Amino acid sequence: MSLGRQGRHYLIIGGIQWLVDWGVMVALSHFGMRVAPANIAGRISGALLGYWLNGKLTFAGEDTAVGRTQLLRFLAMWLVTTAISTWSMTHIDELFGLGWAWLAKPGIELALGVFGFVLSRHWIYKR
Repeated sequence: MSLGRQGRHYLIIGGIQWLVDWGVMVALSHFGMRVAPANIAGRISGALLGYWLNGKLTFAGEDTAVGRTQLLRFLAMWLVTTAISTWSMTHIDELFGLGWAWLAKPGIELALGVFGFVLSRHWIYKR
């Protein structure tokens, strides 16, 4: 599978994941939930969708799978990126306010998405 095709699919699915993630985080924090748990809820929502779609569409091939091993790898990556994202969002909220946290989230998630693409392509979905 070509890098270009994988990149396009990852961006499209990532965009959908990001909208779900960002929407849940903004909605929950708007209704009074603290930023950290709202961010985690958003990331869980996006991750549930993205793991399956990327495994079945983006990185599907003869040398890949969507199974227990791949899920455990995905969870390891997700825990690390969620910790980074939540730490960042919490500190931005504390220093600059909720509005800036909402605005910063896309950039933070984009940077983490590049990291996720590399790991997904070369480690997470491999048999």
